[in-house]
Amino acid sequence: MLKQTPLIYKHREANAKLVDFSGWEMPIHYGSQIEEHHVVRRDAGMFDVSHMLPVDLKGEGARAFLKKLVANNVDKLQTTGRALYSCMLHDGGGVVDDLIIYFLNESWFRIVVNAGCADKDIAWMEVQRAKYAPQLSLTPRRDLAMIAVQGPHAAASLWQAMPGMQDLAEPMQPFNSVMVGDMLVARTGYTGEDGFEIMLPAKAAPFFWQALLDAGVKPCGLGARDTLRLEAGMNLYGQDMTEATTPLESGLAWTVDLKSERDFIGREALLRLPRARQLVGLKLLERGVLRNHQSVFTDHGEGEITSGSFSPTLNGSIALARVPAGVGIGDTIEVEIRDKRVKAAVVKYPFVRNGKPLV
Repeated sequence: MLKQTPLIYKHREANAKLVDFSGWEMPIHYGSQIEEHHVVRRDAGMFDVSHMLPVDLKGEGARAFLKKLVANNVDKLQTTGRALYSCMLHDGGGVVDDLIIYFLNESWFRIVVNAGCADKDIAWMEVQRAKYAPQLSLTPRRDLAMIAVQGPHAAASLWQAMPGMQDLAEPMQPFNSVMVGDMLVARTGYTGEDGFEIMLPAKAAPFFWQALLDAGVKPCGLGARDTLRLEAGMNLYGQDMTEATTPLESGLAWTVDLKSERDFIGREALLRLPRARQLVGLKLLERGVLRNHQSVFTDHGEGEITSGSFSPTLNGSIALARVPAGVGIGDTIEVEIRDKRVKAAVVKYPFVRNGKPLV
């Protein structure tokens, strides 16, 4: 039986098309994926992301444990509410999951992991906790819901829905958060637009969702979320990175701290492994649509598309592809679409940011 978020009845009321997503019954769209995509780029949309799992790490030595557990350096988290994106690696350097860590105090960090990896992640973290920091507690917070409000008018819409939130949340810069009562309001997102991700008690989620609806925020499904994140050049776990790939070959070298002497899990492997592959952006130069797993042909060898789709903002097809390290920005490569090779340009991603095309 599929798991359901606290907002399932709101989705049904809105006649959402519901699908199985990582074992959860989730809305793929509410009528038009394209319209939902555009509303986030031009106005404000909201997503139910309650399938994702917040995990509270508490106790003395929490920071030291995270310095071992993740590839990015949590010493970047020095002010209350600051957030950090990182990968959690296994000993071979592959990505167990990507996640966001919120610094609440020295004895309390909140980690948000992906829905499809939640059980695996908890098991992995528990093994590491028992080995390195048995005094800490790890608490999955399935009592919380998560709602993302995204778009150029996200802030104004949020203040209209929750007027008391403005004074605390408005001054926040991206990748910061603040506790507002029992809600964590973070200026983060997965769309390449301004916006917020709000964690709140599950029982309050339907009322908050309704307040956003009353403020004119449009509900958006996972279909639009995927095209938005692809335009923003953001990785999707299970496609652009997996346990079989390292962050260095997934466009995530910026999240890996190899400069310090810190000995995090997977560091040795990253230093040892050759960097033979890289993640690049592609923009199709001919007719067709770039799709996941299509073969890519370059002067330096073959590669594969990891995420591909039609871009509503660019009105053309774009992709992320893992290709040999010698491929460079500006190169023209070929992609096999239905047994025919078509040309695509290698471009720097993100493709779109804050509503503006960049390629």
